[in-house]
Amino acid sequence: MVPGQGALRIDLGAIVANWRDLVARHGAPCAGVVKADGYGLGAAAVGIALRDAGCGTFFVAHLTEGLALRQALGAGPAIIVLNGFPPGADGDAGLWPVLNGLGDVEAHAAAGRADGVARPALLHLDTGMARLGLDAGEQARLAAERGRLDGIDLRYVMTHLACADEAAHPLNARQAALFAVAAARIAPGVGRSFANSSGLFLGADFASDLARPGCALYGINPTPGAPNPMRQVVVLEVPVLQIRDIAAGDTVGYGASWAAKEPRRVATVAAGYADGYFRSLSGRSFAQLRGQAVPLIGRVSMDLTTFDVTDVPEARVGDSVMLVGGPGPEGLGNTPDDIAARCGTIGYEVLTSLGARYARLYSGGA
Repeated sequence: MVPGQGALRIDLGAIVANWRDLVARHGAPCAGVVKADGYGLGAAAVGIALRDAGCGTFFVAHLTEGLALRQALGAGPAIIVLNGFPPGADGDAGLWPVLNGLGDVEAHAAAGRADGVARPALLHLDTGMARLGLDAGEQARLAAERGRLDGIDLRYVMTHLACADEAAHPLNARQAALFAVAAARIAPGVGRSFANSSGLFLGADFASDLARPGCALYGINPTPGAPNPMRQVVVLEVPVLQIRDIAAGDTVGYGASWAAKEPRRVATVAAGYADGYFRSLSGRSFAQLRGQAVPLIGRVSMDLTTFDVTDVPEARVGDSVMLVGGPGPEGLGNTPDDIAARCGTIGYEVLTSLGARYARLYSGGA
């Protein structure tokens, strides 16, 4: 740990184990979704661990992410860019774009026909998300004129589930039906890519030739409301910078929002909202110090957070406080999902917000 800064400990072995569990559940290949720098945990390290475990396909969001991942992984694994990119923009990196509209199809098909080499790509059909992907009108046009795909080496047809984390939501079945019909009309015989992390738990109707788990790889619960089937991946530790005794009536932090009702002992630690420890956690979270839960008091500020350590008299400057990971009082947890629930967000946002000032320390692997 860099003196005065925190350490984000990442269990690559848990990520690999989660991926293997998902492959077994799917009964077919699963890619590794490593966009947003591997959900904040380091796309290169995560990608290498998954590649060495046998993962042969990876998804990123942006072209720059794909280029960086290719440098890390070398030749071999397929790297797919969900947001697409213009023909030839990847240079000689061999990335595959996702074609999200007829304009994308026409541009890549024309480039493939011009150089006489069909361009590998995926075709995205929108079945209910209304973000990216060919809408119903574009799908009908392409089904009627499949020659538009000449010049494209279509590897998969994909869609994206909007409500997979709500197993009973009627849109899930509707999307499955729409996707089956549209894919058969537009690209019969081409592989299909369907389920995301939560979709892998929806049953056989959501299986495909290639699933795309993301959050579940990193320990986020893909089945909200039920026990988490995934292994936890991260522990965040930050150092205690100062400990002081305060008197009854003294206040702590901005806005004097917390006041001591009796003499207390307060530890200030080196993390704040600039590091992804959200300001909305103020007064509603806790950490682990020397194996004991200590409550967050006062407001989370940009670089510092304060905890009541009165019940840990042996606490010292330089001790590590566990902000993420470990059990809490009365059985409460401190996983990314638990922290997200306290501040009205999702575990994805907790992970992807963890700041660059933490040292990423890796363990385990394939």
